[in-house]
Amino acid sequence: MKITIISVGKIKEKFFTEAIKEYSKRLSKYCKLIEEIVPDEKADENFSPAEIEQVKQKEGQKILNKIPKNSYIIVLDINGVQLSSEDFAKKLNTLGIEGISDITFIIGGSNGLWNEVINNADFKLSFSKMTFPHQLFKVILLEQIYRAFKINAGETYHK
Repeated sequence: MKITIISVGKIKEKFFTEAIKEYSKRLSKYCKLIEEIVPDEKADENFSPAEIEQVKQKEGQKILNKIPKNSYIIVLDINGVQLSSEDFAKKLNTLGIEGISDITFIIGGSNGLWNEVINNADFKLSFSKMTFPHQLFKVILLEQIYRAFKINAGETYHK
């Protein structure tokens, strides 16, 4: 299985980059992992809603250009479906059984995702109604993907 993660903004904090490296290494046993980073657009705190929308559109167009052809697209969206770790593992397993071997996860920037990206998704996934920094969220997503592969392989780790 090929997993692509498209995220907005470079991660500068060493503790996040180290965690990402660790989960990427662990995942190499289960899938081919590709990380795509889209540069974030500068947005002033005083931007109007219209200006924020322009920022999201610019980032969104870059995201859409990075999505591999024929990939199953999962956007991380606060209004998406919430799944337990077990149900997330089942979702990935079911996709594999259905012949889907290329999955792209999309993490928006600090202003969220452009509606065109959300509407282009095959599945909208929410991990929580809470807001997380997108840098931290990449670590959380990688951990949950790793956990899902471990659950589906019947290996210990989950509990």
